[in-house]
Amino acid sequence: MRFMVMVRANKTSEAGEMPSEALLTAMGHYNESLVRAGVLLAAEGLHPSRDGARVRFSGERREVIDGPFAETRELIAGFWLIQVRSLDEAIEWMKRAPNPFEGIESEVEIRRVFEAEDFGTEFTPEARAQEERLRAEIASRT
Repeated sequence: MRFMVMVRANKTSEAGEMPSEALLTAMGHYNESLVRAGVLLAAEGLHPSRDGARVRFSGERREVIDGPFAETRELIAGFWLIQVRSLDEAIEWMKRAPNPFEGIESEVEIRRVFEAEDFGTEFTPEARAQEERLRAEIASRT
């Protein structure tokens, strides 16, 4: 099972403050342990929302909303993408992570990523084949 672990943004991340050398080192060691265990698929920090945009869909209409976004508690500052056997295992790994923001309370959210088999019969053999081709093309580019 794949899980996306989202680091919730806060005033510090939205201000664009960079982590300390100590935190970067601790995160590096933690990520290294995830890699050695064969768990880590990706891990990235995100720029503040002031550097981003949202696209709102309403039928055929598209509305672009430029950042920054007001509700910090709804924003993501970074993420891990991990592959483990269960939500419990994902939780155990995340409990070992360094606090993403030194000296203040922070939070990560763990959400399971949909897999092809989760979509049932609506995910036709043709759609599955297309998905597999796209994943293979992505993998060949890295």
